[in-house]
Amino acid sequence: MGRKQAALIVLRSCLPAGRPTRKADLPAKPNAGVAAPNIPSTVSTKNELKLARSLQQKKFRDQLGLFLVQGPKLVGELLRSSWPVEAIYATEVAMVKHDLHKAIAVPPHELDRIGTLESGNEMIAVARKAAVGPLKDLGPEELVLAMDGITDPGNLGTVLRVADWFGIKRVWCNSGSVDVYNPKCVQASMGAIFRVTVDQVHLPDLLKRQHALGATIYYATMGGASVFGKDLARKAIIVLGSESHGISAEVLQVGGQAISVPGSGGSESLNVAMAAAALCTEFSRQRGLP
Repeated sequence: MGRKQAALIVLRSCLPAGRPTRKADLPAKPNAGVAAPNIPSTVSTKNELKLARSLQQKKFRDQLGLFLVQGPKLVGELLRSSWPVEAIYATEVAMVKHDLHKAIAVPPHELDRIGTLESGNEMIAVARKAAVGPLKDLGPEELVLAMDGITDPGNLGTVLRVADWFGIKRVWCNSGSVDVYNPKCVQASMGAIFRVTVDQVHLPDLLKRQHALGATIYYATMGGASVFGKDLARKAIIVLGSESHGISAEVLQVGGQAISVPGSGGSESLNVAMAAAALCTEFSRQRGLP
């Protein structure tokens, strides 16, 4: 028995027994909605809702390999992806409105307890984390974003959204960065989390290997050369540092080129997501992408 399965059994055994949740009596419609076929049809209300609430905490997300996806837009993005769905909880009104025939009908006050949003908790899914596979080296013309010590989940989620917009398929996060499955990160990604692969790595060692294999490393720093005046490499990694401390000395020691987004206003700096967007714009322009 695996650790995640054992943790799930232990957590469930500690929870009080509950009554079966009533499903809304909705007629099936051909091709209606985007409900996933592997969503279970019945759950034990108290047990499973308490389990879902526990996913607000990282320790339970890690133990169970599950996370929350909240609101109609993101749940729709999840169901259009290939990610495994464990359950969907929704109000009866939301089930009818969004043609969700395999969701579990849950009272609004219970959904508010599960969710972390101030509003929009009428639909919440429990999804399984992506499987962790071997990390591949950069392709010949691949651009990757590498995050060094980012701690704000909203910023990381927005970086994923930026990566998705520019067609960047991978983001590397140095050990100690914020959990990508944090509800705020998932929400800020606006569905990009289901299309952009995020790996937790030991960034200095990984950068050394990629540099040895011919990748160019660019450090986003305030004192770097203007990105608009650089002839940018096509096989490249953009490293962005934490909101408070920038790029760590250990990562900088790998060796790379410092670049920046020049500005003429009074703001002290750009946050990491804004810097990522500006840098990716120039990389895309030089690559001739639409």
